[in-house]
Amino acid sequence: MDLGIRGRKAIVNGGSAGMGRSAVLSLAREGVECFVSARGEERLVAACEEIAAETGVKVTPIATDHSTEEGRAKILAACPDPDILVGTCSPPPMTPDYSAITEAQWREAIDISLLSPVAFMRDVLDGMVQRKWGRIVNIATVAAKYPGEIRVLSGATRAALTNYTVAVSKVVAKHNVIINNLLPGMHHSAFVEKQFNERAAAKGITYEEEVAEFSKLWRIAAERFGDCDDVGDMTAMFCSQQANYITGQSLVIDGGATTSTF
Repeated sequence: MDLGIRGRKAIVNGGSAGMGRSAVLSLAREGVECFVSARGEERLVAACEEIAAETGVKVTPIATDHSTEEGRAKILAACPDPDILVGTCSPPPMTPDYSAITEAQWREAIDISLLSPVAFMRDVLDGMVQRKWGRIVNIATVAAKYPGEIRVLSGATRAALTNYTVAVSKVVAKHNVIINNLLPGMHHSAFVEKQFNERAAAKGITYEEEVAEFSKLWRIAAERFGDCDDVGDMTAMFCSQQANYITGQSLVIDGGATTSTF
């Protein structure tokens, strides 16, 4: 299917690995020129080069911290008039004890997961509205909709982001500017693989066994973790021309771990 976005320009923040990288790959496969930010330059440059080589599309790495004013300015200088904005970031650590979360951890999570995406939206929305075309997708977390102590540091800030984006989506929809959220559960990202390899090593079991135990404990209906490319493809779909009448939605992608009719 042709998604009708060939030749568009996209900013993808946090796009060097995991779901962010998959979003860049899916967009590039559709012919979208991508400007990709991340803090780690080596991994970022490697990812952009690999995607550009595979797709034949220009993919520009921007090594910076998108949660800072300086970082946002650097990204927007490289792509001042994006048609598409995709926001994601490395998730904060799991929080098995809510009382152990420090003020510094809260402030960092708020800066990265809430204030930075809001600032980016504010910076790009006027241009999208004037051009009568825009797509914004925030890759958040299923914990924004289904709270749990283990993900409270991530879920609380992104619940606020989801609330904000849905509210703003109602204002700009008449200008063909479409804003949606993706709420992924457990996927085989670099972050998850690092954490679950450490958990497995502490128990003397394999990564696959630890994933299976977790899937059973948290009642993931698919009995497995997802692939980041699944999230990337849904990102591209939400950026498509076909998504012009879908706005203010928050799609859960969790393999059936949560239960809800809506």
